[in-house]
Order: sequence, then structure tokens, then C-alpha cells
Amino acid sequence: MNIKRFFAGFLLVSLVLAGVVSYYASASPDGLEKVAADKGIDSKEKDHSLKDSPLGDYGVKGVDDARLSGGLAGVIGVGVVLLAGGGLFWVMRRRSPSEDAS
Repeated sequence: MNIKRFFAGFLLVSLVLAGVVSYYASASPDGLEKVAADKGIDSKEKDHSLKDSPLGDYGVKGVDDARLSGGLAGVIGVGVVLLAGGGLFWVMRRRSPSEDAS
């Protein structure tokens, strides 16, 4: 298999999972949140400072459709992670052996 085809397939699967499948994730609290609520640990819980950011609460601010908002947030998140990881890989790959010795 060609490496470009592999990465194109990986990108496609990532975007489909982030954009489509993420909508069907459970809205119920996970185990940690449930135990915190049952035991009263979450009584001092408050909103985080980034709640009103453009991607706060797993959605895109200004998009009213929950399915579209969550999907866009997932696609944007995948893009940011791939760009950051790819950029880091590119920077590390560009080092010459003489730079490692210093």
C-alpha cells in the first residue's frame, strides 16, 4: 500500500469519526461524573473559563444545529491535532545530525 493512500485513508476515517459518528456518542455522564454526583463531590463544581470560547462544550459557537455544531467541532479538533502533530514531526525530521550533537 502506498504511504500517501494510507494517510489519505487515515484522514478520511478520522474526519468521518469526528464529524459524523461523534454525534451519536452518549450524552449521559461517564462513570467518574456519575460517582462524583452520587457522592456529592461535584457540589463545588463551576463552569470552566473556556466555556464561552468558539469551541466550548464540544460545539461551535454560533451554530444552532447540535449535529452540525458537534460535527464541526470534531472536524476542527482533528484538523488542529493533525496539524500540530504533523508540524512537530516536520520540525523534528528537519534536524540534521550535527544539530543533535550540540
